[in-house]
Amino acid sequence: MDTTSPELVIAVRLGAALLIGAVIGLNRDLHGKPTGVRTLGLVGLGAALVVLASMDFQADMDPYANPVSRVIQGVLTGIGFLGAGVILRDDSSKKIHGLTTAALIWLTACLGVVCGLGAWKVALIALVFAFLLLTVGGRIEDRLHRKWVSPSSPTTDA
Repeated sequence: MDTTSPELVIAVRLGAALLIGAVIGLNRDLHGKPTGVRTLGLVGLGAALVVLASMDFQADMDPYANPVSRVIQGVLTGIGFLGAGVILRDDSSKKIHGLTTAALIWLTACLGVVCGLGAWKVALIALVFAFLLLTVGGRIEDRLHRKWVSPSSPTTDA
């Protein structure tokens, strides 16, 4: 008999997706790429969030026959265009801005989908994780960046 609480299973799955995305984001940040801990952590969290929500669909139903799954696919595809509108490239510094905001737009759509499905526990746990990531993710990036990236490395801010 499995005595694991459903909330713990949700938290572990969402937390693992967030952590994996954040670790990959840290690698990208330390290599000077425009994504980082918060951006890829949010993307991992959002993807896991929608998968958890979709697990409530009937297993024996053809996914192409399910209008809800088609709506979810349309929302998540369409919201990508809105997120793309906030990504800017500064030609003078060659830096890209707005990726975390774009990831937040996509995550917000994922949270909206989950709320529409009535998966309140999943939405609340994901919201807490997103808030924690946004609150401490930048500080973690900064500290690790200072520790692992040489202070004498050239910058593009000149």
